[in-house]
Amino acid sequence: MNPDCPVLTLGIVGAGLMGRGIAQIAAIGGIEVRLFDTRADAPREAIAAIEPMLAKLVSKGSLSADDAAAARQRLRPAATLAELEGCDAVVEAIIENLEAKRALMRELEAVVGEHCILATNTSSLSVTAIAAACAHPARVAGLHFFSPVPLMKIVEVIDGARTRPDVCERLLALARQMGHAPVRAQDTPGFIVNHAGRAYLTEGLRILGEGVADVVTLDRILREAAGFRMGPCELLDLTGLDVSHPVMESIHDQYYQEPRYRPSPITRQRLAAGLLGRKSGQGFYVYRDGAAVVAPEAPAPDARPARVFLAIGDEGERERLSALVIRLGGTLDAGAQPADDALCMVAPWGEDATSACLAAGLDPRRTVAIDLLPDLGRRRTLMRTPLTDAAMVDAARGLFGADGVAVSVIHDSPGFVTQRVLAMIVNLGCDIAQQRIASPQDIDTAVRLGLGYPAGPLAMGDAIGAARVLEILDRMQAYTRDPRYRPSPWLIRRARLGVSLLTPEG
Repeated sequence: MNPDCPVLTLGIVGAGLMGRGIAQIAAIGGIEVRLFDTRADAPREAIAAIEPMLAKLVSKGSLSADDAAAARQRLRPAATLAELEGCDAVVEAIIENLEAKRALMRELEAVVGEHCILATNTSSLSVTAIAAACAHPARVAGLHFFSPVPLMKIVEVIDGARTRPDVCERLLALARQMGHAPVRAQDTPGFIVNHAGRAYLTEGLRILGEGVADVVTLDRILREAAGFRMGPCELLDLTGLDVSHPVMESIHDQYYQEPRYRPSPITRQRLAAGLLGRKSGQGFYVYRDGAAVVAPEAPAPDARPARVFLAIGDEGERERLSALVIRLGGTLDAGAQPADDALCMVAPWGEDATSACLAAGLDPRRTVAIDLLPDLGRRRTLMRTPLTDAAMVDAARGLFGADGVAVSVIHDSPGFVTQRVLAMIVNLGCDIAQQRIASPQDIDTAVRLGLGYPAGPLAMGDAIGAARVLEILDRMQAYTRDPRYRPSPWLIRRARLGVSLLTPEG
């Protein structure tokens, strides 16, 4: 077969949930599928399970009856590996074990033709290491789908160290024919999606570990104020710590203890306790009848401050907060110094309330910080200093919750919650681009579709402003002295040049 020709016949090894999903979208895409599994009955069972899925698509109007029938005719069980001989490409979707995948690739080499592509659906193993077992590693590449395959439209096409460029070009075309959105990545730990996803979870756990916010507050802020589908603790409970924690440790180890990927002792301890999440009935939340048990949020108190003094230097930010205070029925303190009964408000970027309070010469007992990064119409986040009086916290919460918008109060932290997490997501996306693991556009596409973020990390950074993200990271690193917050060169240069983070190298 000419290596420039499209994939017309696809072999799939592994008839489990992943292999079944790949078979379904391939058959719908017009590709002949031969499905093999070491368990003899598994291929026929998988095809039988695909049939109602095709019928469901017909009932929804997503597929015609004729196309569904044609797709069903393209699905064939294979009794032996030898029946994959004429395939243009074979993708393995077996157990996530390096030696098992290497052994299978050696077996396939003895069966398929010289121009057949061998693809691995590994999510965490090195494509290069799998290919190294082959006599011809140049035809081996990664083709990483996400579960459930028919619904998750992203697929990562991964170049191993010795993969021929045309191999990945053909796999990109194959993914498009299947109706998916392919992105191309170099073979690095986590590829794009699992790599980029480290920031959300590890920074969320770090905030939890520092006592800045409790589980429910952390999740509410990131879900409602920042717009994520799930908070980090909700997400960890869904995937299960038996899956998530080993992945965090693996990527950290594969990057030789890079601080940006540092796991949390919280998940290790909870894993040891068997608090896996939904599957065990208890994780960060307790589950009853499949739903998390969460106490209702307390309403805003009736307390109000006598007046509000805004120690905010930026004129636009000051006007924005002034308008909100007035709309909520508050009285602004227009004096050069705050009156003795005034609530003092600061709005720091990348700093904690204590630092902002001291820099403005305010009384820490009367100072509360507010996060101006997220949309203040969805959820508002207030931050106290260690000395802020409880009465002042209640007055601030009462005022900023007067219109029914929920208010979260957290303990002192450089960067609040939203600033910290979003800055880390942006920075990690920038570093993936800096390492040339993938193109800027592919990074954003992969994260948006694979992780369901409100935007890709680079577009997210553009929305915040590259200079602002850099400011947050610089201040967090200066405060914590932790190299995990060091800015990526990709971010630094584009912030200085005033260009989009999606701008590729020339």
